[in-house]
Amino acid sequence: MAILTPAYTPGARNVRRRARGRFFGLRLSLAIVITLVMVFPLYWMIMTAVSPRADLYQSGLHLWPSHWTWDNFTLPIKQFPVWQWFRNSAVITIAVTVITVIANLLAGYAFAKLRFRGRNALFLLLLSTMMIPVQAIMVPQFRLSIDLGLFGNLWAVILPESATVFGIFLARQFFLAVPDELIEAARSDGAGQLRIFVSIVLPLCKPLIAVLTLLTMLSEWNSFAWPLVVLFGNDQLFTLPIGMVTDLQGQYTSNYGALMAMNLLMIAPMVILFVAFQRFFVQGLARSGLK
Repeated sequence: MAILTPAYTPGARNVRRRARGRFFGLRLSLAIVITLVMVFPLYWMIMTAVSPRADLYQSGLHLWPSHWTWDNFTLPIKQFPVWQWFRNSAVITIAVTVITVIANLLAGYAFAKLRFRGRNALFLLLLSTMMIPVQAIMVPQFRLSIDLGLFGNLWAVILPESATVFGIFLARQFFLAVPDELIEAARSDGAGQLRIFVSIVLPLCKPLIAVLTLLTMLSEWNSFAWPLVVLFGNDQLFTLPIGMVTDLQGQYTSNYGALMAMNLLMIAPMVILFVAFQRFFVQGLARSGLK
């Protein structure tokens, strides 16, 4: 005859089950509240974008428009070169992303797998530059762009913002997890460093490439300060963030419906990309050792 201890009696199991049920209900309620708090600004943006202008100046809190209108989307597109801004943002973002991902992968692989004198010291020196504020280097960077004849050109935005220290650090952490035996086996077969990187290491880097691509595109798509400095004075070269601030937002009054509508158009590509590559994004962060 089996002897049931108090911890394993049916009554104790029922108590633990009820406790888990209460904790599950508490966690679920907390998750719902946090989700509503996080989603409400997006909901408010959408409602503002489809609301007539008269509704935005009424007193009180209105969570639903009196009637839906698409004028906030169509009128700015007719009055301003919105698609030109969109194209400029896309060209800059794609160019910076391609250059940054390639440079970060090569630099991260070199710091992780190549042996050369002063490697650790050089890497620490590179990491120390992350503590320098962007504003501190903006003036010398601006003078350099003028000396190189890049001022007022899209390359003045693309070149200075290509390659990031954080991306190099992320790539190095990822490559440290790649077994050295794979590289040594390829090297013993006569493969060079470039062949090893392209044929052996690069196929393992899909999660890392997804992380670097998403982070770079998100940062560059929303970039405002530096493009404003080097592109100011040429409306045809403006990006979406600059165009919305300089043209859609007035000095004394602003059309908030149009601003929210253009913001929706601006965030839509990044949301689609993140949803499409979310699985690789999570894997890349997990395998890079970041918590």
